Amino acid sequence: MSLLGDILEGIKTRKVLGSLDIEINHLQIDSRKVSKGDLFIAIKGTQLDGHNYISRAIEAGASAIVCEQIPDSIQKNLSYIEVESASKSLGLIASAYYDHPTRNLVITGVTGTNGKTSIATFLYEIFEALGIPSGLISTVSTIIHNESFDATHTTPDAISIHDMLSRMVEAGCSHVFMEVSSHALVQNRTAGLIFKGGIFTNLTHDHLDYHGTFDNYIEAKKNFFDALPAEAFALINTDDRNARVMVQNTRAKISTYGLKKMNEFNARIVERNLEATYLKIDETDVWVPFIGDFNVYNLLAAYAASSLLGLDKEEVLRIISKLKPVPGRFETIRSMDGKLAVVDYAHTPDALMNVLTAINKIKNKNSKTITVVGAGGDRDKLKRPKMAKIGIEYSNQLILTSDNPRGEDPARIIQDMIHGIPDEYIEKTLSIVDRKEAIKAACMIAQPGDIVLIAGKGHETYQEVSGKKHHFDDREEVRKYFKEPGITN
Repeated sequence: MSLLGDILEGIKTRKVLGSLDIEINHLQIDSRKVSKGDLFIAIKGTQLDGHNYISRAIEAGASAIVCEQIPDSIQKNLSYIEVESASKSLGLIASAYYDHPTRNLVITGVTGTNGKTSIATFLYEIFEALGIPSGLISTVSTIIHNESFDATHTTPDAISIHDMLSRMVEAGCSHVFMEVSSHALVQNRTAGLIFKGGIFTNLTHDHLDYHGTFDNYIEAKKNFFDALPAEAFALINTDDRNARVMVQNTRAKISTYGLKKMNEFNARIVERNLEATYLKIDETDVWVPFIGDFNVYNLLAAYAASSLLGLDKEEVLRIISKLKPVPGRFETIRSMDGKLAVVDYAHTPDALMNVLTAINKIKNKNSKTITVVGAGGDRDKLKRPKMAKIGIEYSNQLILTSDNPRGEDPARIIQDMIHGIPDEYIEKTLSIVDRKEAIKAACMIAQPGDIVLIAGKGHETYQEVSGKKHHFDDREEVRKYFKEPGITN
């Protein structure tokens, strides 16, 4: 419990009706979860407006309402607080309610189109391996020291974030690494957080269904660095053309990393094979069990951030050499007869190109690449033909299929993708709506030495069709048709 007046301290209010000297049991943004004594914050979302559910929250027992416009009809013995932005106020309210957990944590945020999950996870694993209790908030999972929870969003809502951070403080964590999505930034889900560092990975075509234009997408990411305090660090990938834009107005100390230019933190690829990559990181030799330039960028970012956070560079490199890929990120499955499947979360044109480029650099000249890919429904339609074009140009065989069609007709999504395939490649393209059948077909078509890429869903263990989630795991499907070494059926 907390006093309403205490948790509203520092909030700019336009109008207050009722007492602030009341106890608040919980914070809620979903009227269906409200119980007696709760504070309901009415958020204007992209789909729903919380102001339409104020009466329902009151009926459920809410003691106070935070909103951007106090209703015409008010009830006695209730407190109403009118603010300019309920979403911005929410993070500050949550921070106060949970006793400002960020004041006791060193939080590093990772933003960009690709690489966020891997970098945040690598950093968590590096710090934990060195005996530093840490927390992780990522697309795949939330981890409080060594207790893991499944994730529902790349960046959770502000109440959930501060709840997790509070529990991390209680668990003795000193550092936290989290993904920061563009949606979260626009929706103010990171309000109330104090970041000690920010990492920019790259910026490519994604989420334009939400942001409208690429400039809006850039601005959403840039806002994260604009808000960093002067004592924080801003680590940017200078090989991305948008890197300098990200930090042109930041107060934080700028540090750089990359493979193509001279930076504060540098890496060079010396040798590649199907199992690992031999690197020079700041002129130190290290073998890493990862494939692909994109993974080198991710590892270098984790190394650089670890150094900026005060860790010994040699110790960090020792741990990096033992790290394993994040689930669903270039995760490999081998068959007994020499086929290789790669399951990857690549769901943007750039990510798909990166994975296919990595595969083509390491495969034998007689090996074929067979790619299975789809595109999500109710999302950015402009990237669909681009995904298909990249898929066929970098593969020997392309199978278009369903991803998470959500509320859309999956056959229509595939048709949108086909528009991106040049006429000369149509004969090398198959369309199989059922994802299970598409994966089966790819595994059956593949010959020993070939590589099958299953792209788009990675770690996800569900498929969303007609608004309902059903259990589905690309890795399980591959293993049905790949007899792995050491495994008998």
